[in-house]
Amino acid sequence: VQLQASGGGLVQAGGSLRLSCAASGRTFSSYGMGWFRQAPGKEREFVAAISWSGGTTYYADSVKGRFTISRDNAKNTVYLQMNSLKPEDTAVYYCAGGPLKYYSDYEYEYNYWGQGTLVTVSS
Repeated sequence: VQLQASGGGLVQAGGSLRLSCAASGRTFSSYGMGWFRQAPGKEREFVAAISWSGGTTYYADSVKGRFTISRDNAKNTVYLQMNSLKPEDTAVYYCAGGPLKYYSDYEYEYNYWGQGTLVTVSS
């Protein structure tokens, strides 16, 4: 499985962005997927995750109520809708997937990683 993240950019505080992660491979629909981020000078951290069916989602407290993770298995794509963005959301965002079927906030449970897309939120 190969993952390609896109949709990052520069946005003002309070604005919105939608990230996409397109996956190759027929097993995408059986994998749980997640988004992580790494801010400059900081360790990578969990943002959101979604189960293989999309029926269960899980968020970091820092983004709960502002970000929404979703997936379209017919398009082999997972999304991260980010609203009410804050300067502290500035980071490189990575999508991750499989082989777990459900969701996880632990990096080591994901085998496949996208290349990252940069989100910059200006104040």
